[in-house]
Amino acid sequence: MGKGRAGNNTREVIFTSPSLSYRSTSVEVKLRDASVTSAPGVNWSVGGYPFYSTSAHKLYGDLLHSVSRTTIYELDDGLGSAGKLRLCSPEHLAPVFLMWPDRIFDVNLVSADEPEVPMMDGSALPFFSRLRREAGVPHELSFYDVPLRAEWDLCRRPGEAPTGCVRITPSEAFEVEYVLDSVGSSASVSIYSAEDLFSVFMARTFITEKDYREAREAGLLAGVDESCGLLLPDGSANKNLYRVDEEPARHKVLDLLGDLAFVCPSLPKVRIEILNGGHVSHHQIVRRLLPYVSLRIPSQVR
Repeated sequence: MGKGRAGNNTREVIFTSPSLSYRSTSVEVKLRDASVTSAPGVNWSVGGYPFYSTSAHKLYGDLLHSVSRTTIYELDDGLGSAGKLRLCSPEHLAPVFLMWPDRIFDVNLVSADEPEVPMMDGSALPFFSRLRREAGVPHELSFYDVPLRAEWDLCRRPGEAPTGCVRITPSEAFEVEYVLDSVGSSASVSIYSAEDLFSVFMARTFITEKDYREAREAGLLAGVDESCGLLLPDGSANKNLYRVDEEPARHKVLDLLGDLAFVCPSLPKVRIEILNGGHVSHHQIVRRLLPYVSLRIPSQVR
Protein backbone atom coordinates (compact mmCIF):
# COMPACT_ATOMS: atom_id res chain seq x y z
CA MET A 1 0.00 0.00 0.00
CA GLY A 2 1.34 3.45 -0.88
CA LYS A 3 -0.04 6.89 -0.09
CA GLY A 4 1.33 10.37 -0.71
CA ARG A 5 1.49 13.87 0.68
CA ALA A 6 2.73 17.02 -1.03
CA GLY A 7 3.73 20.51 0.02
CA ASN A 8 6.58 23.04 0.06
CA ASN A 9 7.98 21.52 -3.14
CA THR A 10 8.57 18.25 -1.27
CA ARG A 11 6.47 15.24 -2.16
CA GLU A 12 6.19 12.30 0.20
CA VAL A 13 5.04 8.72 -0.33
CA ILE A 14 4.59 6.17 2.44
CA PHE A 15 4.71 2.44 1.64
CA THR A 16 3.37 -0.10 4.15
CA SER A 17 3.19 -3.89 3.86
CA PRO A 18 4.54 -7.07 5.46
CA SER A 19 8.31 -7.53 5.28
CA LEU A 20 10.46 -10.64 5.56
CA SER A 21 10.30 -10.69 9.36
CA TYR A 22 7.42 -8.42 10.40
CA ARG A 23 3.69 -8.35 9.72
CA SER A 24 3.81 -4.64 8.89
CA THR A 25 6.64 -2.21 8.17
CA SER A 26 6.68 1.25 6.61
CA VAL A 27 9.12 3.32 4.60
CA GLU A 28 8.75 7.03 3.83
CA VAL A 29 10.16 8.38 0.57
CA LYS A 30 10.39 12.15 0.15
CA LEU A 31 11.18 13.57 -3.28
CA ARG A 32 12.95 16.91 -3.62
CA ASP A 33 14.42 18.77 -6.57
CA ALA A 34 18.19 19.09 -6.76
CA SER A 35 19.68 22.58 -6.68
CA VAL A 36 23.00 24.40 -6.60
CA THR A 37 23.27 23.71 -2.87
CA SER A 38 21.61 20.27 -2.81
CA ALA A 39 23.16 17.57 -4.97
CA PRO A 40 21.06 14.71 -6.36
CA GLY A 41 21.20 11.39 -4.60
CA VAL A 42 19.47 9.10 -2.13
CA ASN A 43 19.64 9.67 1.62
CA TRP A 44 18.76 6.63 3.75
CA SER A 45 17.62 6.95 7.39
CA VAL A 46 16.40 4.47 9.99
CA GLY A 47 13.94 5.68 12.60
CA GLY A 48 14.82 9.24 11.62
CA TYR A 49 18.56 8.73 12.18
CA PRO A 50 20.87 9.24 9.16
CA PHE A 51 22.25 5.93 7.92
CA TYR A 52 23.85 6.31 4.47
CA SER A 53 23.91 8.84 1.63
CA THR A 54 24.82 8.06 -1.96
CA SER A 55 26.41 11.51 -2.22
CA ALA A 56 29.06 10.18 0.17
CA HIS A 57 29.40 6.77 -1.46
CA LYS A 58 33.02 6.43 -0.33
CA LEU A 59 31.57 5.81 3.15
CA TYR A 60 29.86 2.66 1.88
CA GLY A 61 32.87 0.73 3.16
CA ASP A 62 31.99 1.80 6.71
CA LEU A 63 28.77 -0.23 6.59
CA LEU A 64 28.85 -3.77 7.91
CA HIS A 65 27.30 -6.16 5.37
CA SER A 66 25.66 -9.54 5.88
CA VAL A 67 23.08 -11.72 4.16
CA SER A 68 20.10 -13.67 5.48
CA ARG A 69 17.87 -14.16 2.42
CA THR A 70 18.23 -10.41 1.94
CA THR A 71 20.85 -7.69 2.14
CA ILE A 72 21.50 -6.43 5.67
CA TYR A 73 23.56 -3.35 6.50
CA GLU A 74 24.66 -2.20 9.94
CA LEU A 75 26.13 1.10 11.07
CA ASP A 76 28.43 0.88 14.08
CA ASP A 77 27.82 4.31 15.54
CA GLY A 78 24.03 4.26 15.24
CA LEU A 79 21.51 4.62 18.05
CA GLY A 80 19.58 1.40 17.57
CA SER A 81 19.70 -1.77 19.64
CA ALA A 82 23.17 -2.81 20.87
CA GLY A 83 24.56 0.51 19.69
CA LYS A 84 23.93 -0.19 16.01
CA LEU A 85 21.44 0.84 13.37
CA ARG A 86 20.32 -1.83 10.90
CA LEU A 87 18.84 -1.40 7.42
CA CYS A 88 17.46 -4.49 5.71
CA SER A 89 16.00 -5.35 2.30
CA PRO A 90 16.65 -2.18 0.29
CA GLU A 91 17.18 -4.17 -2.92
CA HIS A 92 13.62 -3.82 -4.32
CA LEU A 93 13.36 -0.09 -3.63
CA ALA A 94 16.88 1.11 -4.47
CA PRO A 95 16.69 0.28 -8.23
CA VAL A 96 13.69 2.63 -8.66
CA PHE A 97 15.92 5.63 -7.95
CA LEU A 98 17.94 4.76 -11.07
CA MET A 99 15.00 6.21 -13.02
CA TRP A 100 15.60 9.75 -11.71
CA PRO A 101 19.36 10.15 -11.09
CA ASP A 102 19.12 13.95 -10.99
CA ARG A 103 16.56 14.07 -8.15
CA ILE A 104 16.90 13.91 -4.36
CA PHE A 105 15.17 11.10 -2.46
CA ASP A 106 15.05 11.04 1.33
CA VAL A 107 14.22 7.50 2.46
CA ASN A 108 13.35 6.68 6.07
CA LEU A 109 12.56 3.26 7.51
CA VAL A 110 9.97 4.39 10.02
CA SER A 111 10.76 1.99 12.87
CA ALA A 112 14.36 1.46 14.03
CA ASP A 113 13.15 -1.68 15.84
CA GLU A 114 11.75 -3.18 12.61
CA PRO A 115 14.24 -1.84 10.03
CA GLU A 116 13.08 -3.72 6.92
CA VAL A 117 11.81 -2.19 3.71
CA PRO A 118 8.25 -3.48 3.04
CA MET A 119 8.04 -6.39 0.62
CA MET A 120 4.95 -5.10 -1.24
CA ASP A 121 4.38 -7.78 -3.93
CA GLY A 122 8.02 -8.88 -3.91
CA SER A 123 9.04 -6.75 -6.89
CA ALA A 124 10.04 -3.14 -7.56
CA LEU A 125 6.88 -2.44 -9.54
CA PRO A 126 4.66 -1.03 -6.73
CA PHE A 127 7.45 1.34 -5.64
CA PHE A 128 8.05 2.53 -9.19
CA SER A 129 4.37 2.91 -10.11
CA ARG A 130 3.60 5.08 -7.09
CA LEU A 131 6.78 7.19 -7.22
CA ARG A 132 6.29 7.87 -10.92
CA ARG A 133 3.12 9.78 -10.03
CA GLU A 134 5.26 12.20 -8.01
CA ALA A 135 8.53 12.17 -9.97
CA GLY A 136 7.08 12.18 -13.49
CA VAL A 137 8.49 10.59 -16.62
CA PRO A 138 11.75 8.70 -16.02
CA HIS A 139 14.91 10.54 -17.02
CA GLU A 140 18.05 9.45 -18.84
CA LEU A 141 19.90 6.79 -16.87
CA SER A 142 23.31 7.56 -15.42
CA PHE A 143 26.31 5.34 -16.16
CA TYR A 144 29.97 5.23 -15.17
CA ASP A 145 32.91 3.62 -16.94
CA VAL A 146 34.46 0.48 -15.46
CA PRO A 147 37.64 -0.72 -17.24
CA LEU A 148 37.62 -3.94 -15.23
CA ARG A 149 38.08 -7.58 -16.12
CA ALA A 150 37.62 -10.12 -13.34
CA GLU A 151 36.29 -13.60 -12.72
CA TRP A 152 36.05 -15.90 -9.72
CA ASP A 153 34.32 -19.03 -8.46
CA LEU A 154 31.46 -19.05 -5.96
CA CYS A 155 31.57 -21.53 -3.07
CA ARG A 156 29.09 -22.03 -0.26
CA ARG A 157 31.95 -22.54 2.21
CA PRO A 158 35.74 -22.15 1.99
CA GLY A 159 37.38 -25.28 0.65
CA GLU A 160 34.22 -26.68 -0.94
CA ALA A 161 33.79 -27.26 -4.66
CA PRO A 162 32.50 -24.25 -6.63
CA THR A 163 28.74 -24.03 -7.12
CA GLY A 164 28.83 -21.03 -9.44
CA CYS A 165 30.97 -18.26 -10.88
CA VAL A 166 31.09 -14.57 -11.78
CA ARG A 167 32.71 -12.88 -14.76
CA ILE A 168 32.96 -9.11 -15.34
CA THR A 169 34.08 -7.40 -18.56
CA PRO A 170 33.74 -3.81 -19.84
CA SER A 171 30.68 -2.97 -21.94
CA GLU A 172 28.94 -0.06 -23.66
CA ALA A 173 26.07 -0.17 -21.14
CA PHE A 174 24.95 -2.46 -18.31
CA GLU A 175 24.46 -6.08 -19.31
CA VAL A 176 23.72 -9.13 -17.19
CA GLU A 177 23.46 -12.82 -17.98
CA TYR A 178 22.07 -14.61 -14.92
CA VAL A 179 21.69 -18.40 -14.68
CA LEU A 180 19.99 -20.23 -11.79
CA ASP A 181 20.41 -24.00 -11.99
CA SER A 182 18.26 -24.59 -8.89
CA VAL A 183 15.04 -23.49 -10.61
CA GLY A 184 16.10 -23.91 -14.25
CA SER A 185 15.89 -20.22 -15.09
CA SER A 186 18.18 -17.91 -17.04
CA ALA A 187 17.87 -14.35 -18.30
CA SER A 188 19.94 -11.98 -20.43
CA VAL A 189 19.26 -8.29 -19.83
CA SER A 190 20.80 -5.26 -21.54
CA ILE A 191 20.02 -1.87 -20.01
CA TYR A 192 20.58 1.22 -22.13
CA SER A 193 17.57 3.31 -21.09
CA ALA A 194 14.79 3.51 -18.51
CA GLU A 195 12.48 1.41 -20.71
CA ASP A 196 14.86 -1.54 -20.37
CA LEU A 197 14.27 -1.64 -16.61
CA PHE A 198 10.50 -2.22 -16.74
CA SER A 199 10.51 -6.01 -17.24
CA VAL A 200 13.08 -6.37 -14.47
CA PHE A 201 11.03 -4.24 -12.08
CA MET A 202 8.07 -6.59 -12.61
CA ALA A 203 9.91 -9.74 -11.50
CA ARG A 204 8.92 -10.96 -8.03
CA THR A 205 11.09 -12.58 -5.41
CA PHE A 206 10.64 -16.34 -5.25
CA ILE A 207 11.08 -19.37 -3.04
CA THR A 208 10.30 -23.06 -3.43
CA GLU A 209 7.64 -24.65 -1.25
CA LYS A 210 10.30 -26.83 0.42
CA ASP A 211 12.55 -23.89 1.27
CA TYR A 212 9.54 -21.91 2.50
CA ARG A 213 8.47 -24.70 4.87
CA GLU A 214 12.00 -25.10 6.21
CA ALA A 215 12.41 -21.36 6.69
CA ARG A 216 9.14 -21.05 8.61
CA GLU A 217 10.05 -24.04 10.81
CA ALA A 218 13.35 -22.28 11.59
CA GLY A 219 11.48 -19.15 12.66
CA LEU A 220 12.34 -17.19 9.50
CA LEU A 221 10.09 -15.33 7.02
CA ALA A 222 7.59 -14.62 9.78
CA GLY A 223 6.15 -11.60 7.99
CA VAL A 224 5.55 -12.85 4.47
CA ASP A 225 2.60 -14.61 2.88
CA GLU A 226 1.62 -15.65 -0.66
CA SER A 227 1.08 -12.00 -1.65
CA CYS A 228 4.74 -11.12 -1.09
CA GLY A 229 6.32 -13.02 -3.97
CA LEU A 230 6.33 -16.13 -6.14
CA LEU A 231 5.95 -19.53 -4.44
CA LEU A 232 7.34 -22.25 -6.71
CA PRO A 233 6.11 -25.85 -6.44
CA ASP A 234 8.76 -28.36 -5.37
CA GLY A 235 10.64 -29.93 -8.26
CA SER A 236 8.95 -27.83 -10.94
CA ALA A 237 9.57 -24.41 -12.42
CA ASN A 238 5.89 -24.10 -13.49
CA LYS A 239 6.39 -21.19 -15.85
CA ASN A 240 2.63 -20.66 -16.00
CA LEU A 241 2.99 -18.86 -12.66
CA TYR A 242 5.47 -16.33 -14.05
CA ARG A 243 4.51 -12.68 -14.46
CA VAL A 244 7.34 -12.09 -16.94
CA ASP A 245 9.57 -14.39 -18.97
CA GLU A 246 12.13 -16.22 -16.80
CA GLU A 247 10.88 -14.41 -13.71
CA PRO A 248 13.23 -16.05 -11.14
CA ALA A 249 16.40 -15.12 -13.04
CA ARG A 250 15.04 -11.66 -13.82
CA HIS A 251 14.38 -11.14 -10.13
CA LYS A 252 18.00 -12.00 -9.36
CA VAL A 253 18.94 -9.29 -11.87
CA LEU A 254 16.67 -6.95 -9.88
CA ASP A 255 18.44 -7.95 -6.66
CA LEU A 256 21.78 -7.24 -8.32
CA LEU A 257 20.53 -3.84 -9.50
CA GLY A 258 19.37 -3.09 -5.97
CA ASP A 259 22.70 -3.99 -4.42
CA LEU A 260 24.49 -1.80 -6.98
CA ALA A 261 22.02 1.09 -6.85
CA PHE A 262 22.18 1.26 -3.06
CA VAL A 263 25.75 2.54 -3.49
CA CYS A 264 24.62 5.22 -5.95
CA PRO A 265 21.77 5.67 -8.49
CA SER A 266 24.07 5.03 -11.44
CA LEU A 267 24.98 1.89 -13.38
CA PRO A 268 28.42 0.54 -14.31
CA LYS A 269 29.24 0.01 -17.96
CA VAL A 270 29.99 -3.68 -17.62
CA ARG A 271 28.81 -7.09 -18.71
CA ILE A 272 28.29 -9.39 -15.73
CA GLU A 273 27.82 -13.14 -16.11
CA ILE A 274 26.61 -14.93 -12.98
CA LEU A 275 26.00 -18.63 -12.44
CA ASN A 276 24.07 -19.49 -9.25
CA GLY A 277 24.70 -16.15 -7.56
CA GLY A 278 22.94 -14.23 -4.81
CA HIS A 279 23.44 -11.28 -2.48
CA VAL A 280 26.84 -12.56 -1.30
CA SER A 281 28.20 -12.60 -4.85
CA HIS A 282 26.51 -9.25 -5.55
CA HIS A 283 28.43 -7.72 -2.64
CA GLN A 284 31.66 -9.17 -4.03
CA ILE A 285 30.83 -7.45 -7.32
CA VAL A 286 30.05 -4.16 -5.54
CA ARG A 287 33.41 -4.19 -3.77
CA ARG A 288 35.20 -4.55 -7.10
CA LEU A 289 33.19 -1.72 -8.70
CA LEU A 290 33.50 0.78 -5.84
CA PRO A 291 36.78 2.33 -7.05
CA TYR A 292 35.04 3.36 -10.30
CA VAL A 293 31.87 4.88 -8.85
CA SER A 294 31.49 8.56 -9.70
CA LEU A 295 28.57 10.91 -9.12
CA ARG A 296 30.22 14.10 -10.39
CA ILE A 297 28.98 14.15 -13.98
CA PRO A 298 26.43 11.44 -14.83
CA SER A 299 27.10 10.10 -18.31
CA GLN A 300 24.49 8.86 -20.74
CA VAL A 301 24.78 5.99 -23.17
CA ARG A 302 25.01 7.30 -26.72
